[in-house]
Amino acid sequence: MGHTATAQAGSGGLTATEHRLANGLRVVLSEDHLTPVAAVCLWYDVGSRHEVKGRTGLAHLFEHLMFQGSEQVKGNGHFELVQGAGGSLNGTTSFERTNYFETMPTHQLELALWLEADRMGSLLSSLDDEGMENQRDVVKNERRQRYDNVPYGTAFERLTALSYPEGHPYHHTPIGSMADLDAATLDDARQFFRTYYAPNNAVLSVVGDIDPEQTLAWVEKYFGSIPGHDGKQAPRDGSLPDIIGEQLREEIHEEVPARALMAAYRLPQDGTREADAADLALTVLGGGESSRLHNRLVRRDRTAVAAGFGLLRLAGAPSLGWLDVKTSGGVEVPQIEAAVDEELARFAAEGPTGEEMERAQAQLEREWLDRLGTVAGRADELCRYAVLFGDPQLALTAVQRVLDVTADEVRAVAEARLRPDNRAVLVYEPITSDDEDAADETTDEHEGADQ
Repeated sequence: MGHTATAQAGSGGLTATEHRLANGLRVVLSEDHLTPVAAVCLWYDVGSRHEVKGRTGLAHLFEHLMFQGSEQVKGNGHFELVQGAGGSLNGTTSFERTNYFETMPTHQLELALWLEADRMGSLLSSLDDEGMENQRDVVKNERRQRYDNVPYGTAFERLTALSYPEGHPYHHTPIGSMADLDAATLDDARQFFRTYYAPNNAVLSVVGDIDPEQTLAWVEKYFGSIPGHDGKQAPRDGSLPDIIGEQLREEIHEEVPARALMAAYRLPQDGTREADAADLALTVLGGGESSRLHNRLVRRDRTAVAAGFGLLRLAGAPSLGWLDVKTSGGVEVPQIEAAVDEELARFAAEGPTGEEMERAQAQLEREWLDRLGTVAGRADELCRYAVLFGDPQLALTAVQRVLDVTADEVRAVAEARLRPDNRAVLVYEPITSDDEDAADETTDEHEGADQ
């Protein structure tokens, strides 16, 4: 089933049609004949929020397993076929979804659809211990390289754990823990696939230089025979009070280039007008070199080398306002923190100026249009709104919703949420390798004495 593509008000003339196969797969098509390319995007409604304690990291591990080979495409064949056809591809995992995508020359669209259908329908038959161990090692190395062994690499993980209480579905990040990655079994992976990698738990979008009738025929041909699965449990409730009620704080002594102040503020859930207002507030405060915090800390006071404030939008739990300030020279964190709180209090009292409001809306509008302006970006946004909010058409009018927010609404959300008792804070204090060596020597002496 589907409906006629009619441009909505505020959509910039962009259109999309929706269809559903008998097995439950939702299909969204958007024609764009500007360039001879087509984007295929497949979102599965599964992310780290669906995981249980002791089995974190399975969603991300499975993202890698999906490139390990399927019934008709062995080993690294998925990459080889797409890249050999002049396309690009990848996959990502978040708290709320796992996605896979290809951008292809128009005449290679059928290949991308066949590849995605083949692994959705047949990955289970090719999943074995060798592939599991191979990708387990890849994910563990990714964790080492991107999290454990880089400066500030565990900040996101730490702040997430502080911001969401133990037992909350967003308490852990998609990368998972080393212990849980080691504990995952082949049976765990197989059960995970059966539960979540079913057509009725997915949205497929195809955007670009396409013939909708032919595209739907290919989708039906390759995906239509894949059976649905009804065993999925709804994710655990992610709701929390609007305000944390206290400042949660952790100080970290590591070998980092500079002292840092990082904080996460609990903000409204994505999909609400209040979330758009919060996005505008953080853009005024920390979105680039024209922002208040950059002007205050980097340009005027010269106490920081970088200062940013951005919104991590989340649909199933409170979003997070992400503050990141790296100090300059010997500046202490309390000096930075006092300046930040002063700027936030002033903004909460006065709100944005007319010029700031216009600039922030233009900045967010440009970012949205940049995403919608590419076939891959639009395919991703159509999937996002279909999976998280039930309506892909919302992607085409998101820009207008940001432009409709008023300065009073921006000030109100700042006053209500950007408070010291509504944040989790990380303070990084640098140590040198000499400090570590001295600490190790001291530890060795104590251990020797104890023996």
